[in-house]
Amino acid sequence: MKLSPRRLLLIWIGGGLWVLGFGFYAFWAEQRPQAAAVVAAEATGAVSQCRSCHQVMTAEHDVHAPFDCTVCHLGNAAATTAGGAHHGMVAIPGNLADARQTCGLCHAQEVDDVHHSLMTTNAGIVAVNRWVFGEQATPDGDTPITAIGHTPADDHLRNLCASCHLGNERTDFGPIDDASRGGGCNACHLNYAPGAVTELAAFLADSTVLPRSHPTLDLNITNTHCTGCHSRSGRIAMNYEGWHETQLATLPSDGTHRQLSDGRIFRPMAADVHHTAGLSCVDCHTYAEVMGDGQTYAHEEQAVKVACADCHAAGERSGTAVTELAPLYQRIHRLRGFTHERVLTTAEERIPLVNTYLPGDGAAFLIGKNDGELRPLRAPATVCAGGVGHQTLDCASCHSAWAPQCFSCHTDYDATAPAFDLLTNTDRVGEWREQAGDFRAGPPTLGVYEHDDGARVQPAVPGMIMTLDRSGFAERVAGVPVQTFHRLFAPASPHTTSAAGRDCRSCHNDPVALGYGAGALVYTPEAPAGQRWRFTPDHAARPEDGLPADAWIGFLQAPHEPAATRAAFRPFTVREQQRLLTVGACFECHDQASERMQATLLSDFAKQLERLPETCVLPGFSAR
Repeated sequence: MKLSPRRLLLIWIGGGLWVLGFGFYAFWAEQRPQAAAVVAAEATGAVSQCRSCHQVMTAEHDVHAPFDCTVCHLGNAAATTAGGAHHGMVAIPGNLADARQTCGLCHAQEVDDVHHSLMTTNAGIVAVNRWVFGEQATPDGDTPITAIGHTPADDHLRNLCASCHLGNERTDFGPIDDASRGGGCNACHLNYAPGAVTELAAFLADSTVLPRSHPTLDLNITNTHCTGCHSRSGRIAMNYEGWHETQLATLPSDGTHRQLSDGRIFRPMAADVHHTAGLSCVDCHTYAEVMGDGQTYAHEEQAVKVACADCHAAGERSGTAVTELAPLYQRIHRLRGFTHERVLTTAEERIPLVNTYLPGDGAAFLIGKNDGELRPLRAPATVCAGGVGHQTLDCASCHSAWAPQCFSCHTDYDATAPAFDLLTNTDRVGEWREQAGDFRAGPPTLGVYEHDDGARVQPAVPGMIMTLDRSGFAERVAGVPVQTFHRLFAPASPHTTSAAGRDCRSCHNDPVALGYGAGALVYTPEAPAGQRWRFTPDHAARPEDGLPADAWIGFLQAPHEPAATRAAFRPFTVREQQRLLTVGACFECHDQASERMQATLLSDFAKQLERLPETCVLPGFSAR
């Protein structure tokens, strides 16, 4: 049959539309793994039924706004009554218990990754807690927080710790704040516009006044989203913004302090330089760290992939083309509205830093994910990148201005006190009580982490200098004493970065940095060899081990075992202490900025010792 030009034109247009439509569907399917299910749900008439009551429910700037209610909330789209429509409905989608049926309908990979995330499993917290309680042999393990039982260690977690995991169900409406815990996808992505907050308050006061504005689920992840959980333990969310927890019971009236909704009061300290520059937590931390990468990790230092040198590197960097990234990261890059073509990747595992920008002239910039501002990524100082004296130091060892340090705590159990099970969110009888010791903030202690690629010096904080009394708890674990004393430090990432860094004396001549605790560390050249360094602690010795209350190790003594909350983390050995104190002796006479001392950073210190003038007096032990 001969086709007329008009028929050929129609076939050509139809074929083009079919190809275009198929291409759009393929794109949609790549973006939304279960797009067919979404389309089917939208075809059920959910719009007309749900919005017969919720007529003007809107969510401004939310990419989910075109979807019908039942795509996220489930329920019965065909019902014509409120009771029928709400049957099987999920009022707060995004909790991990139902995330695969709600958020996972479109974001299947993301939901699966989150289930493996350390922020969901809390495996490290479970393992260390059980180890300290004497219920397992090492501080490593993979038991998720949701699988703990009722041993003394697990009950301790239930009573004091188990709410800070993403699997904790969110049951209340309203914006994320400093009291928020868990909530699955909502923990990071839920946001309320001011109008939505006002209308929610009216609805909670009168359920017949239906809200007109819907909260959004978006990529506007603020520091407030992190504060609820990360204002505890290491307090890194508070440290980052320049706040240190106190033991004050009443908020001072001078306006300088900050009080969280749980009553804790914080005093101002130096904020992290990145916070001062306007960066949010998510500007550094990646999808793979927060959402997870599908792998299961025992501790946070294994899950965190980004390092300072990934942004602050010496020399030119070529980066990676966005088109070469995995589809997930291309999607994140696109959803953020970025248009630049090359990004940096982490040295470890080549994870894309989608908010970095390489214009092609060798320069590199970071784009604020929340403010969109462009910030140059500066190269490290020569002494950091080119010197041999500090090759084994992690950046945080020098550039952490301060860290919270708590010691002399006591933990016991009151079998009659009313309490709460944070895992099941139910009332109970029987409370674990933690009586805090002294709160201190200052430059952190330093320790050594034995990584696969070599030892690294990094900050440490007193993780547990405490007495653990189990006498009030009825259940016993065979072979575990009723009362134990623990002196354990923990590797730390204080999130108090300072551009200037610590000076030389603040490490080599500071007893806290070396692990001895606060006190007077004095060098006397006139004393006999081997006795020229003397340390007088500020705190009395504990009867349990004879060390000062805030110490990690004894002065020029071998570390005790175990000494840390990680099997691979330790304090300085006697030999390492001697080397550090030998350098410290030099600073008693020589200015750290002098040409002689600066030369020790760029060359072998042992060779410098071979050229010492006769007037120099060393401690009396070799620094080699």
